[in-house]
Amino acid sequence: MSRAFNFAAGPATLPEAVLRQAQEEMLEWNGVGASIVEISHRGAEFMEVARQAEADLRTLMSIPDDYAVLFLAGGATLQQALIPLNFAAPGQAADYVVTGHWGKTAIKQARTYVDARIAADGESSGFHDIPPRSEWRLTPGAAYVHYTANETIHGVEFRDIPDVGDAPLVADFSSSIAAEPLDVSRFGVIYGGAQKNLGPVGVTVVIVRRDLLERAGQPRADIMNYRSHVAGESMLNTPPTWNWYLAGLVFKWMLAEGGVDEFARRNARKSALLYGAIDGSGGFYRNDVVPAARSRMNVPFFLHDPALDAAFLKESKAAGLLALKGHRVLGGMRASIYNAMPEAGVQALVDFMRDFQNRHG
Repeated sequence: MSRAFNFAAGPATLPEAVLRQAQEEMLEWNGVGASIVEISHRGAEFMEVARQAEADLRTLMSIPDDYAVLFLAGGATLQQALIPLNFAAPGQAADYVVTGHWGKTAIKQARTYVDARIAADGESSGFHDIPPRSEWRLTPGAAYVHYTANETIHGVEFRDIPDVGDAPLVADFSSSIAAEPLDVSRFGVIYGGAQKNLGPVGVTVVIVRRDLLERAGQPRADIMNYRSHVAGESMLNTPPTWNWYLAGLVFKWMLAEGGVDEFARRNARKSALLYGAIDGSGGFYRNDVVPAARSRMNVPFFLHDPALDAAFLKESKAAGLLALKGHRVLGGMRASIYNAMPEAGVQALVDFMRDFQNRHG
């Protein structure tokens, strides 16, 4: 069997070593006589899987002890609704910095519960850049300030942590979590779906500063209460055990590969290689994002003639390069080059792009 290079934005490629281990353990895990997907989430065996996964993630991301770590279902979009419920009083203002599609989604989820205010918006520039911090309109006394660290669709990424004063900083890191070292202590809440850098679809990581859990928030069911999830060790209801287990394998793989410092180096090389091919194509390919705001994880690009799109996708798939079609919001192409994408995959894509240009240019 020959695996293709999968450039999907999420669910995304997983490390082959992790998939092979999961394959080997699928029918009978760890000598218990049953699959990991069949054993009780409250049994000692799975409780140890959960404990080790949290410990490994804490090591990987250098998460301080005064932060709780949750493994939840529901995806990042659910967290976008739970954050105002848990951390803002009814009618309280919360600030949102919108730099792309997922920033717009976050504020849409929040508006039901809070006075969600747009502190900065990059839409007027086509979401090709991040609004300068000096132009942000932050609300005194806001419950928190929310931003999207990396816009998966528009390919815009914050390269620095913004200073927002005393308000807790809340960030959606779904598509760039653990891609480089991060000072977790600068944040009130970090959240992200695992299906891009941390594991399979179906489990979401939430990292929350413990003092924020003391906020009263708004009336809500217990299942929507982060405080209850922390008390229940992410098992307030039956968790997605298979997904949690797989994420734990990814954490171990990342640590064995050298941790976030090593992945930062790899991601810098991969993205430089791909952007170099785009910029050096003489206009055959283009990326519209301001270079300083370009994502290392998601690279949207366009062919100079959209009539070539179908041929590019057909030929790239035949060459073993999967899922390069751009999101429907933008069109064109998009290559997602997360932690598990090997440098050989990006080189194969660049080689194909040059060959395609030679044949169709």
